[in-house]
Amino acid sequence: MRIDKYLKVSRLIKRRTVAKDVCVGEKISINGRIVKPSAEVKVGDRIILEMANRIVEVKVLATPNSIKANEAQTLYELIRDERKTESD
Repeated sequence: MRIDKYLKVSRLIKRRTVAKDVCVGEKISINGRIVKPSAEVKVGDRIILEMANRIVEVKVLATPNSIKANEAQTLYELIRDERKTESD
């Protein structure tokens, strides 16, 4: 599954267009590599999202094409969720 779609389906980012923009802005990495919106995500991959004031790292547990909103958190394991400081 494409990273932009995975971010939307997993509800890590609410809209796919926003997920695409974040990828284009080089704020998403998979297994340590900066990726484009079309990069493939597989079970076991580690994704790091650098957002305005947060860094979120997750491990991919599943990649279904769709899922109910209340089950979205079952698609990943949260490894890190920290606030960025002014010096970052």
